[in-house]
Amino acid sequence: MAAEPAQSRSTVVAALGTSQTLAWASSYYLPAILAEPISAGVGVPRAWVFGAFTVSLLIAAFAGPYVGRVIDRYGGRGVLVLSNAVLAAGLIALAAATGPLSLFFAWVLLGAGMSLGLYDAAFATLTRLYGHDARGPITGITLIAGFASTVGWPLSAYLDHALGWRETCLVWAALNLLVALPLNRFLLPVPPQTALSADDAPGAPVAPVGWKPYREMFLLAFVFGATWFVTGSMAAHLPGLLERAGATPFEAVAAAALVGPAQVGARIAEFLILRRVHPLLSARIAATLHPAGVAVLLLAGPPGAMLFAILYGAGNGMMTIARGTLPLAIFGPRGYGARSGLLGAPARAAQALAPMLFGLLLDGMGVSAIFVSAGLCFAALGALLCLRPARGKGRDEG
Repeated sequence: MAAEPAQSRSTVVAALGTSQTLAWASSYYLPAILAEPISAGVGVPRAWVFGAFTVSLLIAAFAGPYVGRVIDRYGGRGVLVLSNAVLAAGLIALAAATGPLSLFFAWVLLGAGMSLGLYDAAFATLTRLYGHDARGPITGITLIAGFASTVGWPLSAYLDHALGWRETCLVWAALNLLVALPLNRFLLPVPPQTALSADDAPGAPVAPVGWKPYREMFLLAFVFGATWFVTGSMAAHLPGLLERAGATPFEAVAAAALVGPAQVGARIAEFLILRRVHPLLSARIAATLHPAGVAVLLLAGPPGAMLFAILYGAGNGMMTIARGTLPLAIFGPRGYGARSGLLGAPARAAQALAPMLFGLLLDGMGVSAIFVSAGLCFAALGALLCLRPARGKGRDEG
């Protein structure tokens, strides 16, 4: 196991959780609030803003494996510091955008920043520091960063109202440079050299991890792709879906607002109750919660909207932790960053395409589209049932 870094775990979790909150709030959660004013200010249709956002998510998906390999070799501190600089540059470019080309260029930069600085990179950083014992810290940062939308959306809305959307982007850029970057630079330790084998030492040739063992890798990739498609669909369409199910606009928004607290509550429960069991059990439970919410909504109608949102949010919160802990438990810490990047690529791509595809399903099927999202979760559950816990704490597959 890796030698314990000098910095205390609580300090590392607090610093990384805070910087993750700022990174998510200033990138992934930005379009929900600023898409409308950006489209008006730049002079493009609103769909173009989301199109540029989709491009950024695809960039993050394809860059993920390379970023993971770098973290496997050198640790994540430098990568996360660079992510804050790149996110700030993207936000400054977005604030200066005057047309379609400059808009897409800004989101290309933001996509690069997201590939360097969101959960996959953070999870790989913690695994590089703590090896098999990274599950607790991974859960810890998701508890903190679970409030990214809770903090980011109201703050973006307030700043847009008080200053304008361009100035809002500049404020987020400043927070990345003045708060998140110093936290990552000065409070995240460099992995001790004793954590490296002779073959892993800086400068030594590295055998690529690849997709072996194929069965486990492809099953996990399917699980994450299916569940992240549901996440992307609900993030974009949840209030509208609930309205189609008969809820009033107020009821739909009130129910959707419960997703964030449900995510955090489920992560706390995972940390307090399920952390001593294999993460496969947590993931299997998580995969059942959205279908359970679908059943409630279909049986109860609009009065079930809040419970539907709570069950979906709880499942999504637990699956986010599983995204970090399942590869560690099944394959071990060796090559974790590269594996996570490979496993995360189809998930990010599915998440990027989900708003458009699920929107087409809603237009064609109405509220019955939730049968598709529930079916994907059941399929993910089937794949999880085909996986078996590795003996010991995990396997090292080089």
